[in-house]
Amino acid sequence: MTEAASALAASPAATPTPTAHGAALFWHALRGAGGWLEPFLLPLALLALWWAGADRGWIPPQVLPSPQFVADTLRELATSGDLWLHTGASLQRVLVGFAAGSVLGLLLGTVMGLSRSVEAYALPSFNALVQIPVLAWLPFVLLLVGIGEPLKYILIAKAALVPVALNTLQGFRQAPQALREVGAVYGYTRRQQVLEIVLPSALPTLFTGLRLGFTKAWLSLVVVELVASSEGLGYLIVYGRQLFQLDLVMAAVIVVGAIGYVIDRLLDLAERRFIGGAH
Repeated sequence: MTEAASALAASPAATPTPTAHGAALFWHALRGAGGWLEPFLLPLALLALWWAGADRGWIPPQVLPSPQFVADTLRELATSGDLWLHTGASLQRVLVGFAAGSVLGLLLGTVMGLSRSVEAYALPSFNALVQIPVLAWLPFVLLLVGIGEPLKYILIAKAALVPVALNTLQGFRQAPQALREVGAVYGYTRRQQVLEIVLPSALPTLFTGLRLGFTKAWLSLVVVELVASSEGLGYLIVYGRQLFQLDLVMAAVIVVGAIGYVIDRLLDLAERRFIGGAH
């Protein structure tokens, strides 16, 4: 080996630094664990940045309270029972509204999916009504049913109905024509074709519509509670803003995000098991 080659081999650049070696081991362990930690890396990095910013005074505490302050507020809410009261009210509203909107959406999407004539008459008007946001319906529904719980149920159901109906229609339309022709050759009745050919191929799209429907329902719930409510997580956000208690606002926002994420994961798990069992 020449003198230059020996010097290059012995140089620090040729030997991994402890930091680089540690980072490589970390990522290798992360990959080896199935990568289940990867979705949490960005939230943890944002939490660390939030903590550092609050600790070093980059952002005034009146604008963004520290994570410790928010955690203390969340603990106080849980201890006093206020958190469970408001969370229970929100969950009841969203579950009732989501269930009603999903049932109506499945029925409407199925009827349009099975009948071209119904689709031709109903879909254009339905698409026009879809463009109207939930808040725009608020004054009209308010005049009809008042400011009580039915107002919230109706608006949440409307939000859930739209994606469920459209995805149900799409699911019924995407059944392979070849399979329908095979069913016709074997003498399948209309009912057999729907239950044994169309419905199984539409299941993934139906579940996608249900997950989107829940997302829309959950967002609409918070919006409705921001405007017209005396309890619920949305009301808690408004109450904290009015008192300029941003720790309360942040605590409620964290609970809203956590519940939405958990329910979405549960729907995803139900979809995997149901479709896996169906096949």
